[in-house]
Amino acid sequence: KTQTASPFSTTSQTQTERAIFQQASMMGPSQPIIRDIWNDNLEIEMARIRELVEKYNYVAMDTEYPGVVVKAIGTLSLAEYNYQNVRCNVEMMKLIQLGISLFDENGNHPDIPTFQFNFKYNLDDEMHSEKSINLLKQSGIDFNAHRDRGIDPIRFGELFITSGLAFLDNVKWISFHSNYDFAYLLKVLTAQALPSEEREFFNVLRAYFPYIYDIKHMIISCKNLKNRGLSDIASILALKRTGNQHQAGSDSLLTGDVFFKIRQVHFDGIIDDSKYCGVIYGLTNIWPSVSISSDDSSISLSTVSSASSSSSSIRTSTSGLEI
Repeated sequence: KTQTASPFSTTSQTQTERAIFQQASMMGPSQPIIRDIWNDNLEIEMARIRELVEKYNYVAMDTEYPGVVVKAIGTLSLAEYNYQNVRCNVEMMKLIQLGISLFDENGNHPDIPTFQFNFKYNLDDEMHSEKSINLLKQSGIDFNAHRDRGIDPIRFGELFITSGLAFLDNVKWISFHSNYDFAYLLKVLTAQALPSEEREFFNVLRAYFPYIYDIKHMIISCKNLKNRGLSDIASILALKRTGNQHQAGSDSLLTGDVFFKIRQVHFDGIIDDSKYCGVIYGLTNIWPSVSISSDDSSISLSTVSSASSSSSSIRTSTSGLEI
């Protein structure tokens, strides 16, 4: 029986990774382009990623989560309101899926570019939006498998820290309207509550991910793409989806394809980092500064009607703020 080294033991880890990666490589080219990762194959696939990310250092990402069940209310600027909305919901719920797809600087990807991490999630115990969960079920997400085989977030966080995906200036992250995506990912990686203020959130986020591009922000200047969703943009750009929509692996792969096509067609192959790097659509104070008022100046929570949980309850106000 092979003893697995601690994720923080560099020498032993490198030897273990090479052995595991060689084993994974023997699986052959017939494996699916989107690799499902569960608790039992997490270490093998993280070893594969460690090898690939040295060459394929553009990382497109997407997540699936249980929807939106609360809304922040209070005397807030619109920028503050958006961050507090994200923070309140992410603190109350858990990540279901993370998809990452690897590309090189020219938009090429390896034979197996996409890794879909399936986290431990029990519908009977966790707060969620029924509407969102039904959509995920229709998209093929197996919640029984998530309950029985799902990845332990703590173990994932330990392996991610040494994966080559974080803390490095040469790794570029690609996303689409990713305020919730990065909030959930940061919560998993830090195993802590999200910062109470948006400024501190970005300080932590940029330490983990120095280069982030959000396509939703990039296309503000593209008239025929502005205000469209990912699938619509892909259709306009004549890009084909692999896998099921509303699964994180498929969405991350399409996100990467869309990024490189937009860079080619609309940005002449060059992205101006001073305008587009580090900006997450809906956050980063890109919204106009307006005041949102309620009877109470403190932040409170208002439930969305489709929220459901068999074992959790929250105190709520009788009315919410919707914009």
